[in-house]
Amino acid sequence: MRISRFAIVCLSAGVMYASDSAAERLQTAASVLQEVMATPDKGIPQDLLEKAHCVVIVPGLKKGAFIVGAKYGRGFFTCRRSSGSGWSAPAAIKVEGGSVGLQIGGSETDAVMLVMNESGAKKLLSSKFTLGADASIAAGPVGRTAAAQTDAKMTAEILTYSRSRGVFAGVALDGATLRPDDDTNAELYGAKNISNTAIVTGNTQVPSAAAPLLAKLNEYSRVGR
Repeated sequence: MRISRFAIVCLSAGVMYASDSAAERLQTAASVLQEVMATPDKGIPQDLLEKAHCVVIVPGLKKGAFIVGAKYGRGFFTCRRSSGSGWSAPAAIKVEGGSVGLQIGGSETDAVMLVMNESGAKKLLSSKFTLGADASIAAGPVGRTAAAQTDAKMTAEILTYSRSRGVFAGVALDGATLRPDDDTNAELYGAKNISNTAIVTGNTQVPSAAAPLLAKLNEYSRVGR
């Protein structure tokens, strides 16, 4: 039986992630956000974060060691509550395939995505979608002075960023496919087959492990609109 090269990468990455619990990955996601926003001149413009409908953080996106272009990662996203006050419980996602554009170095990259409108949020809640094909994307602007650059990018449904070896930049994550991570959701919420839509749009209780991430989002963005 032949096994595709991408399947081998996913299997290898799955083994790497197996030792990380959902709680540990949530803590890492919170750390990524804090470290990115702690340097305003080189981070995500706060006005964009304040306008975002949803935020996706995928810490430690892996690149296949021997297969160029193959990527695999597990992360979380949270969306503003329908009331406009606060952020939802985090839902787990997998990222597979695609290119992270500019390779700043190293084989591990933190990816951050801002979903800027309702259309993008609906696609994020779907069973599967591909960046650049099913949703329009653009490399997100960086730093305090980036506000003037954002007008041309506001037509994009999703603004994308990556960080490798401490260097943070807006890059296009073309071709990456996002889908629900059912195993992580089951671990976090103690229920099988709980959907990302139910987690994000319902009254799902926020796991204690997610508190640091949501606290950082509240700190760096307006809780209400």
